[in-house]
Amino acid sequence: MALLNFKKRPNEAPVNSGEIADFLKGYSIEVMPRTAEKIDSFRDLLPGGTRVYIAHIEGTPIEDMVATARRLNAEGFPVMPHFPARIIRDQATLADWIARYQGEAGVDQALLLAGGVDKPHGDYESSMQLMESGEFGKAGFKRLHVAGHPEGNKDIDPKGGTRIVEDALRWKQAFSETSDAEMALATQFAFDAGPIIKWADRLSASGITLPIHIGIAGPAKLQTLIKFAISCGVGPSLKVLQRRAMDVTKLLLPYEPTEVVAQLAAHKAANPDFNITHVHFFPLGGIKTNATWAIENGGPAAQPVNASQKDPT
Repeated sequence: MALLNFKKRPNEAPVNSGEIADFLKGYSIEVMPRTAEKIDSFRDLLPGGTRVYIAHIEGTPIEDMVATARRLNAEGFPVMPHFPARIIRDQATLADWIARYQGEAGVDQALLLAGGVDKPHGDYESSMQLMESGEFGKAGFKRLHVAGHPEGNKDIDPKGGTRIVEDALRWKQAFSETSDAEMALATQFAFDAGPIIKWADRLSASGITLPIHIGIAGPAKLQTLIKFAISCGVGPSLKVLQRRAMDVTKLLLPYEPTEVVAQLAAHKAANPDFNITHVHFFPLGGIKTNATWAIENGGPAAQPVNASQKDPT
């Protein structure tokens, strides 16, 4: 069966630029040490106060992670490094990473997740075990984020559905009610607003009230998005990419997240208590490309630090 069916794209609804700009306020973005090295100054790209996550891919030395965190902190951006449980060998290693980030780079927040390896390298296999260790509380971390999966996660629920994933979220909700740290869900990216809204509403109705920072894939070539979507387990919303593949020539044109962001922004504007509170970008087509899209669509609040400091004359 072909992955893509080439057919005419349906007419897209008009977007409200004001709603999009409001929805993008306070967005965050993800980098890796090797991608961050290609950026001369993040202050040329990001608004002040932008939270920058640092993805920890298996094999990345902790020294590179800390150096990237130190550089971003020096440029004035709050840093949220990944702590993937399955590549952390033991509690001593966890404590050492926390101490390095805190002492050398001024880090006081973290994204805790299981990590994308099949076999744990040591004592941990879930983000819940990292929380239970007590190490983040000892260090006085002010913010902890955990992973959310709007389309489920077959690594956690191999038979399909979302039961195990949502049981884990209930545990994390309970933990948040006893922790001094602010907590939120940072989600995998998806491309279809309708299922995202239903998922968020279902969590809220079941008593999971952690704020949601919704994952959005930044502008990228369609082939790049399909590759990442498949490798990351994004399934149902691949149909959105199918709709964009009108013909073979369109495969080389970039995808932009305007439609999904506009739909989520409109829902948020109509439902102010909606539990999606922020956008978290995965810059799959490059950090500069993603930042440029945010600058063009995010209004004054999305303008980079250095743009606001330029002499108007």
